[in-house]
Amino acid sequence: SQYEEPVAQNGFIDIDSNGQNKRIGIRRIHMEEDAGKLTHDPHQHKSLVDYNRTGVPLIEIVSDPDIRSPQESVDYLKKLRLILRYLDICDGNMEEGSFRCDANISIRLKDDNALGTRTELKNLNSFKFVEKALEFEIHRQQEILTEGGRIIQETRLYDPDRNITLSMREKEEAHDYRYFPDPDLLPLIIDEKWVETLKKSLPELPEVKKERYVNKFHLPLYDAEMLTSSRELAEYFENCLKYYPQPKSVSNWIMGPLTGLLNLTGKTVFECPVSPETLAKLLQMINNGLISQSAAKIVFDEMARTGEPPDVIVEAKGLTQLNDTIRIEAVVKKVLSAHPKEVQDYKAGKSKLLGFFVGCVMKETQGKANPGVVNGLVRKALSE
Repeated sequence: SQYEEPVAQNGFIDIDSNGQNKRIGIRRIHMEEDAGKLTHDPHQHKSLVDYNRTGVPLIEIVSDPDIRSPQESVDYLKKLRLILRYLDICDGNMEEGSFRCDANISIRLKDDNALGTRTELKNLNSFKFVEKALEFEIHRQQEILTEGGRIIQETRLYDPDRNITLSMREKEEAHDYRYFPDPDLLPLIIDEKWVETLKKSLPELPEVKKERYVNKFHLPLYDAEMLTSSRELAEYFENCLKYYPQPKSVSNWIMGPLTGLLNLTGKTVFECPVSPETLAKLLQMINNGLISQSAAKIVFDEMARTGEPPDVIVEAKGLTQLNDTIRIEAVVKKVLSAHPKEVQDYKAGKSKLLGFFVGCVMKETQGKANPGVVNGLVRKALSE
């Protein structure tokens, strides 16, 4: 163990707690070797020992007792997981065991300064289970203290099927572990120059990236938080901006159609058949008035299905937007001639009928006419 000389100590992570910034201290980070794990089958009276990961190095991150609710615990873990994924040192998969949580919890009376006796909940493998296990343990400890009992320092296991915690073993104090240097291990010396080199190679972390998206790209905070929720999504966004530098438009399409596609197919951003370059090309076609927003959704779905570029799909499906004012004017006159009563009603003050006329023209042109051009020509014709 590196109990006496951890790799790092006295750090912190800031989380959002009910709209307020809250700092959670990081007491220490030390290296360990995985010793294997126990698998408990609630339907059988036995446990299985899995030595598959024995000897695999891991780091243990120990937080200070600054967390005050199950929700804060989840917020802290999600923030920590996000940082580790940005650093590309952990995939953050809790179910597969590459990111695990042991939660220590104690309760005390409101005006007490001393921390209460704690229990430890071992190997919680999902954010949902962390929250539910802590909620149960709070309630269990409250009942014991209310009835005049005392909390035993112990390690407990969470049973998700029954939503309860079960005692595994009484927990020793730190000195009971009898930590001592292993004579078979060479000293680990971390060179300061190496540390400085690593600092310079660090990527832009999510919090800094989020602030940049708000300040530089003028995105709403919600957009910035969504786009920085994974390093891959942020990279996709920035690569798209290289070809189409309109941040809000790109953000809308990533958070809408693209995210919907990923959720539907279960693919990652890197596996997505719609590359940043082709999405940018599609958005440029919308901006240039070559296709409408509704046609663009059809094109996007076809891009996702076939991997074809947008211009090829637009040509093949005949989705080019109609911008010819002479042709559109002819359709407008036809629509107004077919609805004389509605024309009179509009001129009498029923301005909402404008949408009716625009809709009729769009229907006549099978949705290909430029809505902005249609709107202007309809207003002009009705004012004559």
